[in-house]
Amino acid sequence: EEFTPYVAGVAALMTKLMALTDEKMYTLRGRALECMGHMAIAVGRDAFRPYFSSTMQCACEGLTFDSTDLHEFAYAVFANLAKVMGEEFSPVLGELVPHLVTVIGADEGQLEQAEEDEKGQFGALDDSDDEDEGGQYVLHVRTALLEAKKGAITAIGEMAAHTGASFVPYLEETMAVLKKAANNWHPLIKVEVAEALPSMVVPSVAAHHGGEITWEKGDISGQSPMSPHTAAVVSAVLAELIALMKDDDKETAGKACEGIQSVIELCGPHALSPVASDCLENTHALLTKTAPCQRGEEMYGDIPDDDDDHDSFMTSVCDLVGAYGRVMGSHFVQYLPQFLPPVCSFAKSSRPPSDRSMSMGCLGELAQELEGGISEYWQSVFFPAILAGLADADDNVKRNAAFCTGVCCEGLGENIASDYPQLLQAISPLFSVDPTAGDSSAACIDNAAAGVSRMIMASPGNVPMPQVLPVLLKALPLKNDMTENETVYKCLLGLLQMNQPDAIANKAEFRRIFAEAIAEGSKVDDETKEKLKLALPALN
Repeated sequence: EEFTPYVAGVAALMTKLMALTDEKMYTLRGRALECMGHMAIAVGRDAFRPYFSSTMQCACEGLTFDSTDLHEFAYAVFANLAKVMGEEFSPVLGELVPHLVTVIGADEGQLEQAEEDEKGQFGALDDSDDEDEGGQYVLHVRTALLEAKKGAITAIGEMAAHTGASFVPYLEETMAVLKKAANNWHPLIKVEVAEALPSMVVPSVAAHHGGEITWEKGDISGQSPMSPHTAAVVSAVLAELIALMKDDDKETAGKACEGIQSVIELCGPHALSPVASDCLENTHALLTKTAPCQRGEEMYGDIPDDDDDHDSFMTSVCDLVGAYGRVMGSHFVQYLPQFLPPVCSFAKSSRPPSDRSMSMGCLGELAQELEGGISEYWQSVFFPAILAGLADADDNVKRNAAFCTGVCCEGLGENIASDYPQLLQAISPLFSVDPTAGDSSAACIDNAAAGVSRMIMASPGNVPMPQVLPVLLKALPLKNDMTENETVYKCLLGLLQMNQPDAIANKAEFRRIFAEAIAEGSKVDDETKEKLKLALPALN
């Protein structure tokens, strides 16, 4: 909204630059095109619509020039405009998809016989993309084409993700070329393929299911909710992603995990069921560092604890474990003995904070999805992990531990009521964190408030309300993690409906919190606001 008034002026300038045809000015032309793509993302479909046609015209014209740079800029703008314009982008698919398929299918490197003494006496100083194969062959790589191919894969993925059913006629040729690219020798290409593959499912879901598949957690009885077409696309996509999980490049394996998560969360347990065994096996290998991309670690010892790449890649693996809980439900409980130990190994105090936070987050997701299914592991795994997490020095670990506390209490109810005193004692210091210290500090208090709210709702008789409620109320309204609004206000409204004595005694605080929550600019959702408005008069 803030940038919208400037769109016309900036677009007028960019349009002039996008018309440059002098070869020396290609980069400037490309940057102007790139600027239009970013501007479209910033201001949205309606504000950008008047400039869509001219921007596309310039991008397509750039493809006729002998410049891989201009081609790359064009692919980036196609990706951004497909995202912004959605189905309005569909009319150009017929022209663009065949071009992109050709680029993705092109060969960007080849082995050639090396000439003897080709490099002369300065051969050792050469840093080009030619690799000498034992003095026999040289791999000639056209790096520019590699980058163009990467851009083309991104573009075709975004087109599939955002043009809906219109992309269905192009799925077959696109899938064929992505399968080929999945076996490319370069990790740059494989990572991009792993990112694009899940988008291939979206057009089929749009065409056959109105954009959404309704599925029940863990329910694989009866007929699949997927149409035969969607099931076929899902099967093909998952087969490629499962193979990429076993790639020797970590980023590729991580992206494959994200892709599988995306597909199974969209399509449900019937999508996962035929390949569950392979998925679980590969995921377990990644968690226990025995996958192909981790083989070097066996030779050279563990990766240093502060290695960020390792960290971000493993987050994708842990997120997939949480997704198995979400999709398989109680069917995943039987695998907890295999999965909990490696997940918990990342929570050790010797691990970096990001690993400890990731581990705690994964336990929280599993507790939320499996509910009573974790009861057997409460005393041995979840309870000690929560106590350690709540006492951690890092706010992100603490916030995830607070979330895990709440969802465990929610799922296990009265069964763990005897542990409430220890849990409340452990969570209490989180309310003293300084919310101004940063987002994670503010979120830490919000998650503590939501955790206590869940504890109250799960077993109100086991919470010493005169001590706990004033502390909870003082921390509200939430400052950072708005996803927990529903939990917190459900708890407060429930206490009022029960005429709980301590709630009645703190009416003034309830009034303050509700008034702030319904004020203009508040980030509380409209449905919750309406409930709070109805409750306010009774607080006067």
